[in-house]
Amino acid sequence: MEHRFAIIGGGTSGHINPALAIASILKDGYAEKGDTCKFIFAGRKAGLEGELIPAAGYEFIDIEAKPFPSRPSVKLVKAQAALIRGKKQCIGILNTFRPECVISTGGYVSAPLILAAKKLRIPFMIHEANAFPGRANRVLSKGAALVMTGFPDQENVFSGAKKIVYTGNPVRQIMFGNTYEGARAKLGIPEGKKFVFAMGGSLGSATITGFILSCARKPEFKDVKFVLSCGKHNAVHITDKDRDLPNLEIMDYINDTNLYLAGSDVSILRAGAVTCAEITATGACAIMVPYPHAAHDHQTYNAKSIAERGGGIVVTDAECESGKIIETLKDLLEDDKKRAMMRENASKLAIKDTDGRIFEAITGSLGNQD
Repeated sequence: MEHRFAIIGGGTSGHINPALAIASILKDGYAEKGDTCKFIFAGRKAGLEGELIPAAGYEFIDIEAKPFPSRPSVKLVKAQAALIRGKKQCIGILNTFRPECVISTGGYVSAPLILAAKKLRIPFMIHEANAFPGRANRVLSKGAALVMTGFPDQENVFSGAKKIVYTGNPVRQIMFGNTYEGARAKLGIPEGKKFVFAMGGSLGSATITGFILSCARKPEFKDVKFVLSCGKHNAVHITDKDRDLPNLEIMDYINDTNLYLAGSDVSILRAGAVTCAEITATGACAIMVPYPHAAHDHQTYNAKSIAERGGGIVVTDAECESGKIIETLKDLLEDDKKRAMMRENASKLAIKDTDGRIFEAITGSLGNQD
């Protein structure tokens, strides 16, 4: 039997990667039952989704959509006009493709497809990755057959949905099962050597990069090994002198972050939804520096959801940039018991069966449709 799904989510990797993960979960889950899946993805060709989704091998359809400004303006008129045209496009797409349901992972681009699904009475489902739900998902969730959440306690936000399931955020299975000692052995970190890993996401973080470059030069950190994943489009110019620092290793991108998160004594990271899920999956001892310009400051909500349960420490971007977190880093490196407790608390927050929860939630909701 073939199952058909229309999926949308765009603008940032925080929307796109969960959409791709859900497609893989459905494909693998149905394959175990002897069924197949066919997908179409919609979004803006000019957006990041227009690059990442075709690269993953999925059919991609460009639709019209514009972000809605928070205040009345000419942009609002243009966004409304684009929404009307985009919805019309999506009605045609859905009538042709005839999916069992529409799945959205958020972003303004999701509005035309969800509204088209509502118009055609096709079940639609939403996955919200962040602790503070995005505007598109909040507004469009009324009447949803299912809302899946990456963080707990969001029932009140999505009260208009028919069903809400805390599934967690999908992460690569390689993130699970790493031990501190095993990861360090694979990375070649000597026993007793303090090791700090820093990463600012795929695009890098000027704040985190600047802080690590500063720390690596300080005499009090001369015996600490620093590894910095600076991002492919790092905003900070890194000199040859920086790269020659004996206690600092700089890489543009690290694929096996599971080893670095599990094997480091302290990790300094942004607080995107997927990064937070990886912190808990690896049991990392993390200082989280939320990106201050994220929509609705959602990274702060993500980070606090972990920190309030003892699984990490939150510092502001300004505190990191000014170097005020140096004492926080020193205290953690000197306190073995505190680091161990943070690791244990972070690990307790991990959801190891996210894939299964997502598959069961989607298929169960489809089975309950009238």
